[in-house]
Amino acid sequence: MDLLLTILIDGAIYASWLFIVALGLTLIFGVLKILNIAHGSFYAIGAYAAASIVGLFTAQQYAPAFSLVALLLAAVAVAVVVGPLLERLLLRRFYGRDEVLLVLVTYALFLILEDVSKLIWGVNPYYVTEPYGLFGDVSLGSLFYVGYDLAIVAVALICGIGVWFGLNRTVLGKIVLAVIHNDEIAASMGINISRVYLGAFTFGVFLAALGGAFTAPMISVQPGISVGVIIVSFAVVIIGGLGSIGGAAIGALIVGLARSTAVHIWPAAELFSIYLVMAAVLIFRPEGLFQRVVARRI
Repeated sequence: MDLLLTILIDGAIYASWLFIVALGLTLIFGVLKILNIAHGSFYAIGAYAAASIVGLFTAQQYAPAFSLVALLLAAVAVAVVVGPLLERLLLRRFYGRDEVLLVLVTYALFLILEDVSKLIWGVNPYYVTEPYGLFGDVSLGSLFYVGYDLAIVAVALICGIGVWFGLNRTVLGKIVLAVIHNDEIAASMGINISRVYLGAFTFGVFLAALGGAFTAPMISVQPGISVGVIIVSFAVVIIGGLGSIGGAAIGALIVGLARSTAVHIWPAAELFSIYLVMAAVLIFRPEGLFQRVVARRI
C-alpha cells in the first residue's frame, strides 16, 4: 500500500512541473503552429534567473518568504525580455513557411541559447536552497514529503485552471481561440493576428520559465538541463495531443506515473518507460489522446 501511495505522489509531483512547461509548449503550437525546440532553453533560463534573483534577495537579507516572490519575478523577467525579442526579431520572419524550416530555426535558437546561458552563468552548478524549506515536511500516512514538492502540485493546478479559464471564459481568450481555429478568418474579422502571436509566444515563454524557476530549488541548475526537459515535454504533448490543454494535463500525469512506477520497481527503465508509453499511444492514437479541433476547409 505504501508503495502504491509513493508511486502516485511521486508521479503527481513530477507531472506537476512538467505540465507547466508542456502547457507553454502546447499553447505556442496551438496558436503559432510552431514545434518550439527552444522551449527547454526557456525553462533553463528561468531556472538560472531564479537562482540569480533568489541569491540577490538573500544577499539583501529579505525574509525567506520573499524567495517565492523572487521565483515568480524571475519567470516574468525572462518572459518580458526573451519573448518579445525572439518573436519580433526572429520567428515573425518565418510564419507561414514550411514546418520543417521552423523546427530547424527553433533548433538553431536552442543551440544559441545554450551557449548564451553558459556565457552569462558559466558552467558551474547553481543551488537555490532558500524556498525549499519554507513549507516544512508534510506527513501522508507513513510517508513524509517536503512541503515544497507538494506546493508545486498546487502551482500546476493554478496554472492549468487559469489558462483554461482565460481561454474559455474571457473575451481575450475567445480571440485567441478564434486565431487557433482559423487565423485567416480571424484576421478578416479585424483581429490583430500579429499581436495575438506575440502575446501567446510571450506567455508560452513565461510558463516555461515559471516551470524552471519553481523547479530550481528541487534540482542542481547546470548546463544541459534543457535537453532532458524538452524531450520529456514533447513526449507529454505527443501523448496528450498537440495543441490540447487537457491533453497536456493527462499526458503529464501519464508520463509522471510511468516514470514513478519505473523508478520504484525497475529503475533502469526510467526513461524507457516514458518512450514506451508514448509509442503505445502513437500506435493506437497517432494524433494523441485529445486531438485538437481543426477547422474544416472547403
